[in-house]
Amino acid sequence: MSTAQPSEWQRRIAGEWHGRPSLFDATGTWRGYEDIRRSSVFEDGVTTYYMDGGMEGGGPLAGRFRLGAPFAFGVADSDANRVYTGPDFFGTGQPYGSFVDAHYYGPGWQVDLNTWNQVLPDGETQVYSSILYQGPAVVGCFNGLYTRDPGRVADWPAAETGNGPVPHILPTKTPGAFSGSCEVFGADQKPRGTVEITMELEPLDLLRTRRHVTWSGALDRSYTADVRRDGFRSFHEGPDAWGNAQAYGRANHPSLHFRDVWKLKGREFMIDAVPGMAAGSTLAVAYELFEGNVLSAVVHGVLRWS
Repeated sequence: MSTAQPSEWQRRIAGEWHGRPSLFDATGTWRGYEDIRRSSVFEDGVTTYYMDGGMEGGGPLAGRFRLGAPFAFGVADSDANRVYTGPDFFGTGQPYGSFVDAHYYGPGWQVDLNTWNQVLPDGETQVYSSILYQGPAVVGCFNGLYTRDPGRVADWPAAETGNGPVPHILPTKTPGAFSGSCEVFGADQKPRGTVEITMELEPLDLLRTRRHVTWSGALDRSYTADVRRDGFRSFHEGPDAWGNAQAYGRANHPSLHFRDVWKLKGREFMIDAVPGMAAGSTLAVAYELFEGNVLSAVVHGVLRWS
């Protein structure tokens, strides 16, 4: 019997996770649900990932993303590089504390995937998104929340059914701020401390908001940008940050360029979106910062509205 021990990330995600992620097409239009049970099992020094479930709806994407059989694939377990060895997924994932950025290919779905998994501080909730690619073109996106808390599993599908299609729309008439403390990791995956992030929102009209963002601590940066929303898309139009974003339901994915050499790509996920309301009060955020084209830091945490 092997004496190998599971990695820190493997210990974080032990057990069976339950979710009902939504499927969106490339435009951000909601298409359906996928009921999923997934687990990553470490046994006798070998890690195997299992995923079982079925799709409801899907529209024109249904034929591509319905599961013909449960997925299973091997994982070379490591806190440096988790290597997915097939047969159902091939690629790698890099953990940064309680967040992992994975890039891999699924022969059954015939798509390249970029998956971001973020385990929240409660240790029982996971924020998940997979952007699906055909070459450089986006085909669609799966995203949602997972739980492994036995006391919440029964009610989880109903909550995700209501919240899954809710679009990411921040307050349009009420000024305020999302703020919180986030962890910072270097490109070497080592912790670099924490950063306090404040995102102040100053609504200009129903479609435009001025954002004042301040980072202080392990990273220091501040910028202001006018953000214009056009359906599921949004545009940062200066004066300090330029770029755009695509939302898939509750998850907004910005890509920003600053006036210096720095770039940012990220995900801002509404944890407590409520149907009929513009936004929730809690954002789970994950950002990757690039100096030129080189990854420099990964930041993740939870911001709360006040």
